[in-house]
Amino acid sequence: MVNVFRMPASTRLRAAAGLALVTVCGLDAGEKPDNLPWSFQALAEQPLPAVSETAWPQSRIDRFILAGMEKAGLHPAAPADDRVLLRRLFFDLTGLPPTAEEVENFDRSNLAATIDRLLASPRYGERWGRHWLDLARYTDVPESWSESKSPPFLYRDWVVTAFNADLPYDQFVIKQLANDLLPDSLPQDNAALGFIGLSPSYWKELQLPPEIISVTVAEEWEERVDTVGRTFLGLTLGCARCHDHKSDPVTAADYYAIAGVFASVRISDRPVVPDELWKPVAAARARVADLEAKRDALKKKKPVPDDLKDQLAAIETQIVDIKSKTPHYHLASANGLVDAALLVKPKDDGKHGTILDYVEGMAQDLPLHRRGNPNDAGDLVPRRFLSAFPLKEGNPRSLSAGSGRLDLARALVEEAAPLSARVIVNRVWQHHFGRGLVGTPSELGPAGEAPTHPALLDDLAARFIANGWSIKWLHREILGSATWQQSSLVAREVEARDPLNELYSRMTRRRLDVEAWRDAMLSATGELDLTAGGEPSSLDDVAMTRRTLYGSVQRRELSAMLSVNDFPDPITHSSERTETSTPLQLLFSLNGPFVLERAKSLGAQLAGTGRDDRERIALAYAGLFQRAPAPGEEALGLEFLAEGEPWERYLQVLLTGNEFLYLD
Repeated sequence: MVNVFRMPASTRLRAAAGLALVTVCGLDAGEKPDNLPWSFQALAEQPLPAVSETAWPQSRIDRFILAGMEKAGLHPAAPADDRVLLRRLFFDLTGLPPTAEEVENFDRSNLAATIDRLLASPRYGERWGRHWLDLARYTDVPESWSESKSPPFLYRDWVVTAFNADLPYDQFVIKQLANDLLPDSLPQDNAALGFIGLSPSYWKELQLPPEIISVTVAEEWEERVDTVGRTFLGLTLGCARCHDHKSDPVTAADYYAIAGVFASVRISDRPVVPDELWKPVAAARARVADLEAKRDALKKKKPVPDDLKDQLAAIETQIVDIKSKTPHYHLASANGLVDAALLVKPKDDGKHGTILDYVEGMAQDLPLHRRGNPNDAGDLVPRRFLSAFPLKEGNPRSLSAGSGRLDLARALVEEAAPLSARVIVNRVWQHHFGRGLVGTPSELGPAGEAPTHPALLDDLAARFIANGWSIKWLHREILGSATWQQSSLVAREVEARDPLNELYSRMTRRRLDVEAWRDAMLSATGELDLTAGGEPSSLDDVAMTRRTLYGSVQRRELSAMLSVNDFPDPITHSSERTETSTPLQLLFSLNGPFVLERAKSLGAQLAGTGRDDRERIALAYAGLFQRAPAPGEEALGLEFLAEGEPWERYLQVLLTGNEFLYLD
């Protein structure tokens, strides 16, 4: 077999220009690509490995993990105690702590029922929806030059609802790229199109020539291709814009075959109600837009002549009349997209500048851009799926129906199902254990890390598909394992033998992300407002007590609460949160108005109980940590308070201490 990256330059250029029917493995059309990387290979349940400690495994997962441990001469850690396990379970599935009463009443023998109860909670979708929003570079406040008038929160709420409903992952993928093109789609699911509809956009100064603007447009196409590749396939497709990918089996022709899909769509507001309700609204809005354009043109005349003032007043009256008499005029639409080819053209009046001409209903194939430069075009590359995934006929799926985005979406979970399933299974594992079976969750190609347990990943991914692409099934498999239920406490010499815990011989202690930390504070003080969905609120407002998920995320200017505490940059796909401990975080905890307000609120509540300091300390520990204070902790607290320190200062220390910040 010939590696495409070692082909003669002439052969590689023909392939990149779409003139040679070769796959990225250097195969003739119709030949089976059996030398693809591990992540591209077919899936199948794997035979269970033999293990010595046969009493420990509770699931198939445990057999694979234990085999790796035993090979390295390690043994599993002891099971986590009930309080630690329940806290871990609550934070993993809902992002909130249990109450002291829930810990006290927890029956470990009934763990499966507790898992099911939390999976059925609306709080589950809020927690796991936020994980997805990191990948989708979600924002509540897009660029100021965005033409969309739709509220972004409709996409956020759709994602939360989809997780709560356990929408099969393959359908979850398809709806986000092409819900409007599905024959049986529901209009409210058009909110799913926000995955592309909320893409970052770049400023285009249309006084500049087309040669410059076309580069900016190509950058936007690359962002969308690369986000789709990283999110669903774990591939850095954007790396093939300028040349064949250096490591992944993706050619430059593959890149432009996919980019043609995004060159054939336009970001556009989409209805979330049936046509019979929407069409009158759309027509009324079009009339209002025309009137507003006329009004604005008249207002440009300074000062406005007297003979035009009456005309302006009449226009304003018409606008108000249309808005008031059109039912559902202010009905929210969703950030979405429609099929329309974008042509970057010079102005046709002989003046300098550029026109962005969207041709509705038209699709286009892109030429290969030599070295990624749209001003140095080669031959056209027909829209098609990646050549590493040929159909039975030997060629990759054509993406020629309309823009091709529906065929693209289906190809992601049909031809590329083995890769797509491995990617999402690895992501779910990552959020339960702190790291994935593959340590580079959005890079499952040769340039990424190799899986620590390849057979386990394949076995889980194969069974995930067999169980209807159910994310909740996957949670049950992982949480029911002895592996996940281990303690994080082991001897230092054991930890030294596997410092990164790649063999999962213990649970990894993790820092809470900013959402869980903030929400846990509100939960502990009893102030948490569980109102779901809708318009976001400012996180700079200390009185904002809804879940952090519903705090406003501004793409180009994050709030201090988020930016200081490792929230990901919403301008780009983020596959994992950075965990840092910085002086700025400490200063924020000590001086931040939100933390101070929570400490003050909890102090007032404890003061109102009428109990003495010892009893109040016990209540504080029960609310914050779901346990009683140790004798030394109680003595230290009493001594601190006896020195005249206010209760809110004492509680601030507890709220910002390691036990509250970290999850065992």
